Amino acid sequence: MTDAIQITTTTGDRGTAERIATELVDRRLAACVQISGPVDSTYRWQEKIETTEEWLCTIKALAANYPAIEGLIKQIHPYDVPEILAVPVTAGSEAYLEWLRRESQG
Repeated sequence: MTDAIQITTTTGDRGTAERIATELVDRRLAACVQISGPVDSTYRWQEKIETTEEWLCTIKALAANYPAIEGLIKQIHPYDVPEILAVPVTAGSEAYLEWLRRESQG
Protein backbone atom coordinates (compact mmCIF):
# COMPACT_ATOMS: atom_id res chain seq x y z
CA MET A 1 0.00 0.00 0.00
CA THR A 2 1.16 3.53 -0.74
CA ASP A 3 0.06 6.98 0.43
CA ALA A 4 -1.26 7.72 -3.08
CA ILE A 5 -4.86 7.66 -4.26
CA GLN A 6 -6.61 8.01 -7.58
CA ILE A 7 -9.84 9.99 -7.58
CA THR A 8 -12.41 10.15 -10.36
CA THR A 9 -15.10 12.68 -11.03
CA THR A 10 -17.19 13.42 -14.11
CA THR A 11 -18.50 16.74 -15.37
CA GLY A 12 -21.05 17.73 -17.97
CA ASP A 13 -18.65 19.97 -19.88
CA ARG A 14 -14.95 20.17 -20.65
CA GLY A 15 -14.62 23.66 -19.20
CA THR A 16 -15.61 22.49 -15.72
CA ALA A 17 -13.22 19.53 -16.00
CA GLU A 18 -10.40 21.89 -16.99
CA ARG A 19 -11.17 24.25 -14.12
CA ILE A 20 -11.12 21.38 -11.60
CA ALA A 21 -7.83 20.11 -13.05
CA THR A 22 -6.16 23.52 -13.04
CA GLU A 23 -7.27 24.40 -9.50
CA LEU A 24 -6.16 21.05 -8.05
CA VAL A 25 -2.73 21.16 -9.66
CA ASP A 26 -2.24 24.90 -9.02
CA ARG A 27 -2.99 24.41 -5.31
CA ARG A 28 -0.71 21.34 -5.21
CA LEU A 29 -3.57 19.15 -4.04
CA ALA A 30 -2.93 16.82 -6.98
CA ALA A 31 0.17 16.05 -8.99
CA CYS A 32 -1.74 15.34 -12.19
CA VAL A 33 -5.28 15.39 -13.51
CA GLN A 34 -6.08 13.64 -16.76
CA ILE A 35 -9.20 14.66 -18.66
CA SER A 36 -10.80 12.06 -20.92
CA GLY A 37 -13.85 12.30 -23.04
CA PRO A 38 -16.36 12.80 -23.93
CA VAL A 39 -17.71 9.58 -22.44
CA ASP A 40 -21.32 8.44 -22.34
CA SER A 41 -22.72 7.85 -18.85
CA THR A 42 -25.97 5.99 -18.23
CA TYR A 43 -27.43 6.25 -14.75
CA ARG A 44 -30.66 6.56 -12.79
CA TRP A 45 -31.48 10.06 -11.53
CA GLN A 46 -34.77 11.08 -9.93
CA GLU A 47 -36.48 7.85 -11.00
CA LYS A 48 -35.50 8.19 -14.66
CA ILE A 49 -32.76 6.52 -16.66
CA GLU A 50 -30.52 9.20 -18.15
CA THR A 51 -27.72 9.07 -20.69
CA THR A 52 -25.39 12.04 -20.70
CA GLU A 53 -22.15 13.01 -22.39
CA GLU A 54 -19.56 13.73 -19.71
CA TRP A 55 -15.86 14.43 -19.23
CA LEU A 56 -13.87 12.18 -16.88
CA CYS A 57 -11.21 13.59 -14.57
CA THR A 58 -8.67 11.13 -13.18
CA ILE A 59 -6.84 12.76 -10.29
CA LYS A 60 -3.51 11.51 -8.91
CA ALA A 61 -2.94 12.71 -5.35
CA LEU A 62 -2.00 11.86 -1.79
CA ALA A 63 -4.58 10.37 0.56
CA ALA A 64 -3.92 13.19 3.04
CA ASN A 65 -5.21 15.69 0.46
CA TYR A 66 -8.53 13.93 -0.11
CA PRO A 67 -10.69 16.16 2.15
CA ALA A 68 -9.45 19.34 0.44
CA ILE A 69 -9.87 17.78 -3.02
CA GLU A 70 -13.43 16.70 -2.26
CA GLY A 71 -14.23 20.18 -0.94
CA LEU A 72 -12.82 21.92 -4.00
CA ILE A 73 -14.67 19.62 -6.40
CA LYS A 74 -17.95 20.25 -4.55
CA GLN A 75 -17.31 24.00 -4.64
CA ILE A 76 -16.71 24.08 -8.42
CA HIS A 77 -18.98 21.28 -9.60
CA PRO A 78 -22.46 22.18 -10.89
CA TYR A 79 -24.03 18.74 -10.18
CA ASP A 80 -26.20 18.28 -7.08
CA VAL A 81 -24.41 15.01 -6.36
CA PRO A 82 -21.08 14.87 -8.20
CA GLU A 83 -19.24 11.59 -8.54
CA ILE A 84 -16.20 11.71 -6.28
CA LEU A 85 -14.63 8.28 -5.82
CA ALA A 86 -11.19 7.60 -4.39
CA VAL A 87 -9.32 4.33 -4.60
CA PRO A 88 -5.98 3.53 -2.99
CA VAL A 89 -2.91 2.98 -5.12
CA THR A 90 -1.59 -0.32 -3.83
CA ALA A 91 1.64 -0.29 -5.84
CA GLY A 92 3.39 1.79 -8.48
CA SER A 93 6.69 2.86 -9.93
CA GLU A 94 8.70 4.28 -7.05
CA ALA A 95 10.01 7.09 -9.26
CA TYR A 96 6.44 8.08 -10.22
CA LEU A 97 5.24 7.88 -6.60
CA GLU A 98 8.14 10.09 -5.48
CA TRP A 99 7.18 12.65 -8.15
CA LEU A 100 3.53 12.47 -7.05
CA ARG A 101 4.51 13.08 -3.43
CA ARG A 102 6.75 16.01 -4.35
CA GLU A 103 4.08 17.68 -6.51
CA SER A 104 1.14 17.05 -4.12
CA GLN A 105 2.37 18.86 -1.06
CA GLY A 106 -0.83 20.87 -0.51
